[in-house]
Amino acid sequence: MSTTEAPAPVANPRASFFLRLPVVSHVRQSVGLQRGMLIMGLVLTAVFLLTALLAPFIAPYGFAQLSDGDGNFPAQQPPGGKHPLGTTVGGYDVLSRVMWGTQTALLVIIIAVVLSIFAGVILGLVSGYIGGWLDRILVVVADAIYAFPSLLLAIVMAIVISGGQSSLFGGVMAAAISITVVFIPQYFRVIRAETIRLKAEPFVESAKVVGASNLRIITRHIYRNATRTLPLIFTLNASEAILTLAALGFLGFGIEPSSASEWGFDLSKALADTTSGIWWTGVFPGLAIVWVVLGLTLVGESINDLNDPRLRGRKRANRKAPAVSPAGNAAPGRDTESSKP
Repeated sequence: MSTTEAPAPVANPRASFFLRLPVVSHVRQSVGLQRGMLIMGLVLTAVFLLTALLAPFIAPYGFAQLSDGDGNFPAQQPPGGKHPLGTTVGGYDVLSRVMWGTQTALLVIIIAVVLSIFAGVILGLVSGYIGGWLDRILVVVADAIYAFPSLLLAIVMAIVISGGQSSLFGGVMAAAISITVVFIPQYFRVIRAETIRLKAEPFVESAKVVGASNLRIITRHIYRNATRTLPLIFTLNASEAILTLAALGFLGFGIEPSSASEWGFDLSKALADTTSGIWWTGVFPGLAIVWVVLGLTLVGESINDLNDPRLRGRKRANRKAPAVSPAGNAAPGRDTESSKP
């Protein structure tokens, strides 16, 4: 008696594309504690992004607002009432300053990391593929910048660009460009090393044999393979950008409070309050910095572990290995091949 087999289900191309996305694929590959860390990092990062996008709608006051219909805000008021997180010595609402500060942080991250990737990737591709005297010069310059203290370099660049006093646009651009100068050598070294390795691969030699130009080889063959680690570097450098921006603001080279909200500046103004027992003006901006840096770091480190084929293969082996009973037989409930007589 013949039986008809049910047709195999056709895979949805949109679903398969969604499952191949970087973050989604990493969540599917992770297990145990590593999955918990990745999900926690994604949740913290998502809260940061949503707060930055919705700050104009959810913040109770403006970042520089000092009064409402009832009059001026009291200075250094404890948390409660109309000000759930209290007020600063200047009369600013702490909750509003923390929420609006997410926009400044996100803007600096986007500008700084995008500029760093753009410059670092181009210089790394050109230096690694062309080589020669150009490669030696770029390597020496990158090593010199990389060896220089990053915070001191950022301070110097901020002073040169904005003179230490800046508006929103000037302060964001000063912080972003100073962070960009610090981050370019990191992208340059990673992309250059990958380009030198890929330049000797057979598919690049085949492209040269068929007459492909150097520009086509760099853009079509080497670029796609050399930039696979950029999402990892992006997440790690984004957290570094937050810390650098906070350090610039803490040292007085950030953005003025009347131009934008910046957590590092609020922390510097809260130093004098700690001796008087006024803790809320510094605790909540500090917690915001820790929140964002922790979320981005958890995402970056989890992606780094999952990109390691040795760790990924080990986890798959542990999940697929059948349990063995003391008698040497596979435990029931496992997918094992039954022996035929």
